[in-house]
Amino acid sequence: CGYVVASAEGLILGVNQTFLTWTGFSRSDLVGARRFSELLSAGGRIYYETHIAPMLSMQGHVREIAVEILRSDRSRLPVLVNADVEPDAGRGPAMIRIAVFDATERRSYERELLRAKEAAEAAEMRAVSLARALQATLIPPRPPEIAGLDVGAAYRPEGRGEEVGGDFYDVFEVADDDWVVVIGDVSGKGVEAAVVTALARYTLRGAAVRTESPSQALATLNTVLMAEQVERFCTAALLRLRRDGCSWDVTMSSGGHLLPLLRRPRSLPQPVGAAGSLLGVFAQPSLVDVHCRLEPGDCLLLFTDGVTEARAGREFYGDDRLVEAFDRYRSVGAATLADDLVSEIVDFQSGRPRDDIAVVALQVPQP
Repeated sequence: CGYVVASAEGLILGVNQTFLTWTGFSRSDLVGARRFSELLSAGGRIYYETHIAPMLSMQGHVREIAVEILRSDRSRLPVLVNADVEPDAGRGPAMIRIAVFDATERRSYERELLRAKEAAEAAEMRAVSLARALQATLIPPRPPEIAGLDVGAAYRPEGRGEEVGGDFYDVFEVADDDWVVVIGDVSGKGVEAAVVTALARYTLRGAAVRTESPSQALATLNTVLMAEQVERFCTAALLRLRRDGCSWDVTMSSGGHLLPLLRRPRSLPQPVGAAGSLLGVFAQPSLVDVHCRLEPGDCLLLFTDGVTEARAGREFYGDDRLVEAFDRYRSVGAATLADDLVSEIVDFQSGRPRDDIAVVALQVPQP
């Protein structure tokens, strides 16, 4: 290391050959001729006067202070400085001993680290932007308006909401007063899950046009997933709704998905439907169609496991809370119901959900 001995005022009293070699000065250029602070860059001189000198006066030492020394050719040498004040008994500080370490490689490393950090942050911003754009193609911006049916939907990815999730829903028309509602959950997260999500969504759209049976549509998706060998499974529930005056006939099937809750005007919400097999796992899944009828005042709630499995510490949001909340929101429309329920579940998890959350509410208006 370089070594400099200076007076209490900073005047250089001695230097070693290493310091002279690094800086290009001769001994006569420095000893008795310059203060140590005069060898520093402009910013370094200011820092010396405002920080280093006061610290030496109060503490008697400084450690690993990063500054730049101006060589004789005015080029800059990044260094780390350690300094100790050596007191002269009875007469106050007599000299300052300064050890100087070449920090060229460290500075290069720090600059490279900073560049890598900036590149990583830029890449993360691009990834977040891509995730949001991709998610927007998988989740409808808003449910369609359906005559005689109030539809509300809400979606919230896990965490800060910046990663592409596996939950999805869809609402689309196949004929006059004939609608299909889908909700599903693909295992995993990220782009790979998004690929399966897109595959599931558009496969079900095509299948629902070719068959009136929800279970057959889900079976088609199962066949596609098995053929693609995507190594990811999914759950899905598909409902076919046909309008009949002020009411709706519903045929539904569940492929391993949580059963919807049906709320009627004078009763607590109850599960409706029949559980079926996961999709993408079994060559011959167990899938059945179940029929029900939605009368004016009835409401059907579809949701993913990010609702019931929401967790605060070791406590789950659970089925009972969901039933209680669904029953409590009787006086609001479907859109408000979906939004408020998702907000309640996010708040239950202190604003950072551990899984994606998707909710679809289907409510038949009172005449």
